[in-house]
Amino acid sequence: MEDEPEQPLQPRTQIQGRVLFLTVCAAGIGGTFQFGYNLSIINAPTLHIQEFTNETWWARTGWPLPDHLVLLVWSLIVSLYPLGGLFGALLAGPFAIKLGRKKSLLVNNIFVVAAATLFGFSRTAGSFEMIMLGRLLMGISAGVSMNIQPMYLGESAPKEQRGTVAMTSAIFTALGIVMGQVVGLRELLGGPQAWPLLLASCLVPGVLQLASLPLLPESPRYLLIDRGDSATCLAALQRLRGTTEVMVELAELEEERTACQGGRARRPWELFQDGALRRQVISLVVLGSAMELCGNDSIYAYASSVFLEAGIPQEKVQYAIVGTGCCELLTAFISCVVIERVGRRVLLMGGYCLMTCWGSVFTVALCLQSSFPWMPYLAMSCIFAFILSFGIGPAGVTGILATELFDQKARPAAYMVCGAIMWTMLFLVGLGFPFLMEGLSHFLYVPFLGVCVCGAIYTAFFLPETKGKTFLEISEELHRLNFPGQSQGPAWKGPEVIRSTEL
Repeated sequence: MEDEPEQPLQPRTQIQGRVLFLTVCAAGIGGTFQFGYNLSIINAPTLHIQEFTNETWWARTGWPLPDHLVLLVWSLIVSLYPLGGLFGALLAGPFAIKLGRKKSLLVNNIFVVAAATLFGFSRTAGSFEMIMLGRLLMGISAGVSMNIQPMYLGESAPKEQRGTVAMTSAIFTALGIVMGQVVGLRELLGGPQAWPLLLASCLVPGVLQLASLPLLPESPRYLLIDRGDSATCLAALQRLRGTTEVMVELAELEEERTACQGGRARRPWELFQDGALRRQVISLVVLGSAMELCGNDSIYAYASSVFLEAGIPQEKVQYAIVGTGCCELLTAFISCVVIERVGRRVLLMGGYCLMTCWGSVFTVALCLQSSFPWMPYLAMSCIFAFILSFGIGPAGVTGILATELFDQKARPAAYMVCGAIMWTMLFLVGLGFPFLMEGLSHFLYVPFLGVCVCGAIYTAFFLPETKGKTFLEISEELHRLNFPGQSQGPAWKGPEVIRSTEL
């Protein structure tokens, strides 16, 4: 008789894993998947949109637009996406507080619907300004979702699976990049007549999220700590965990709720004023900037131009572009496996050193491509190796610095600073890269190599290793580094848990 109540536990465990898996997929398809997808689909219609811009200007004024102004308009179309992401990152905090995590992701699709409408009717209306506005709206959507998705999944996952669930954001980003590249093939939507549909296809992931996410539970931590709704929190936990685990975790959430009373999160500017956070802030700024300025994202925004510069035939460029996305998708899975075995510093230093090596060979290959017939293919191989090195190291490790280097009070503000840096640098790179290509020609990657060298040096001499350490041990080590004259770290007063989005 004692064994009979235990028999239903197996289906409950299966349901738990299924609900959590569906939650990850529903949040990811409209979150970081959209970011990667819209980052890559803009590459395929490059020439078509530039021709459309020139034709539209000619129809309006009676004379063609000069080449340098066409290039400027195209750079704005590419760069308005990260500029919108910066605005979206600033909206994510208020959205998460007032609407909740799940509802914020759903409401965020309003920007997607509006952008898809602008994209779809831009050619009919003869307006390249509609493309600009659509890219800005998609950037806002990406900025909101990229901050709220990891927050939602981190609060919904059990603590023993939180790391694995958090890494799914990188996997969905890489998957979105690959899907955008595949859909952008000339055989599908990359032709001269189908590019408005290609840009408007961002509506599909939004519709999938709108259809699936309402069926899944809200973050239990948000329901209890932010809203004080114990009954709804209990129902959400029962769906995500199973009844045997609910009471233990509910008790932990109640303790966190009690600890939240009277606490206040740091504001972003306060991080720069606190000497105890000096090394953490410098590490976040330096390595966050290095990740965006190392040249990897430029390959996706301007992949066609880079491969043509490398001497790859026009008809083979689109397949080479798909290969770059597959490389990052592969490394997204690999980084999940090796990060806890070799440590963060080894991955970062190794990644930047390998990127410096392959970028140097790539530069030499560009300079000698007219001397040897096999040089263009060496250059293409270097691009693949460059992306693999980026995915193994900086892409996977930089995203968790804000989590491990900052305590609970400073972590939300650290994410805001990190997001602002990421989107600002992405905007500057997108705006300036075509002019960098025109000015430096074969030496276009030399500035990026300098950034990779600086990232490797900083990691080797200034970034502490956090593998296998508790947050208390990391905090004490950082305290010793920030105040070398003091032998003892700050006294541990227990876990400080505060409302994570109250900024």
